Amino acid sequence: MPDSRPNIILIITDQQRYDTIAALGFPHMDTPNLDRLVREGVSFANCFVAAPSCAPSRASFFNGQYPYHTGVRKNGDAWPGSWIEDLSAGGYHCVNIGKMHTWPHSAMIGFHERYVVENKDRYLEARYFFDEWDKGLRARGLVKQQREFYRQWPDYAERLGAMEWNLPEDTHPDFFVGDMAKWWLNSYPVTQPLFLQIGFPGPHPPYDPVPRYAEPYLKRDLPMPVRTPEEIASQPAPFHQMREHNIGIDHDSVVFRPDATPEQCKRQRAYYLANMTMIDEKIGEILQTLEARGYLENSVVLFTSDHGDALGDHAHSQKWTMYDIITRVPMIVWSPGRFDGGRVISELIQQMDVAPAIMELAQVKPKRRMDGRSVLPALEGRDWTGRPYVTAEHVRDGILEGTAYMAMVRTPEWKLVHFVDAEGQLFHLSEDPQEMKNLWHHPAAQEKKNELLLLLLNERLRSDC
Repeated sequence: MPDSRPNIILIITDQQRYDTIAALGFPHMDTPNLDRLVREGVSFANCFVAAPSCAPSRASFFNGQYPYHTGVRKNGDAWPGSWIEDLSAGGYHCVNIGKMHTWPHSAMIGFHERYVVENKDRYLEARYFFDEWDKGLRARGLVKQQREFYRQWPDYAERLGAMEWNLPEDTHPDFFVGDMAKWWLNSYPVTQPLFLQIGFPGPHPPYDPVPRYAEPYLKRDLPMPVRTPEEIASQPAPFHQMREHNIGIDHDSVVFRPDATPEQCKRQRAYYLANMTMIDEKIGEILQTLEARGYLENSVVLFTSDHGDALGDHAHSQKWTMYDIITRVPMIVWSPGRFDGGRVISELIQQMDVAPAIMELAQVKPKRRMDGRSVLPALEGRDWTGRPYVTAEHVRDGILEGTAYMAMVRTPEWKLVHFVDAEGQLFHLSEDPQEMKNLWHHPAAQEKKNELLLLLLNERLRSDC
């Protein structure tokens, strides 16, 4: 009897802010294919990752567990495995094309096939790891654009990581991944049920779009960084340390300048958004290929990211903070005929809550305990209640050097960020959605601060029971 379980197509970008999809309320964006998924699918408007950097966030999602259970609490920590092993054992053919950010990078974690494409710029944990992209460039006699070359550009220190892609268009890493996904679908015999994970390296820096995609964004009004001297001064000591660190070290080819001019900020954002339009174009082509090969007749397509990017907001670079621009990510589930589309669900969820829903759709029982709470009832329009709060955590690493550990708890109205060795942050989100006024020492907020500290403590103690 043919296996009637749905194909599961999981598309993940790297470092994509929530405010980068037109249909989610951001009309400055050109994202027609993601807009289609929003219009015809189910979007979770308040989906939060469990960690503000790549590997711990991804390991949390792919294990359905908090970082303190996976043991992956910073980039470079070894993964314990994933629920992909359960899908594989349960009869799914599991394929990865693009970025997963496992450690080691080539760990199979349940996949039958892996075509690994990692960070564009890799220095920390695997500088000389040669992935499919490196090999593809070498076969054409090309060398990828990278930090050593960018440092030779006369205005490198002024660019904030915004670099033009000057090699052939199809060699751009996001085009390379999208085209490889299409190649695999067109070349491999149709396999059902299929679990296909497609990981785009962008819009993670360097912010390096093909120039013709950046031109429209450079000509339009774009949201600019949100920050004030008072807000910056009120930030906790570890964030001041990290800002100075990022000014001095050009991680991912980004020379950070908190005093950047409006012109510099606009170019950085235009290039970042242009990279999202490039990815959107490839997503449309992948959907067409899936349809042509007969997969979309019985598929669930999921789209998300591993965290956001500050892009100068709060005078910060990249990630490693607990602001919503970092911890809130898009989460779209698209399956016409299975889930009623055009719905936006506003309740809080952890990104890992999608993991048990995937297991239920696949009719596979996970072998590991999951901290995720299935969102399948919400997708199916049944009675369902979101989380009363979400949490995230991170430990000291090579960038966040000023604290041994930070943790966040967020309710619909409040957010608290706790450091074990420094004063923290407290925001009344319903009155201060941009998180500009730190109420940590405000007399009227002390009761709420203590309530959230106790909530964070009890959540951690309860999870260890």
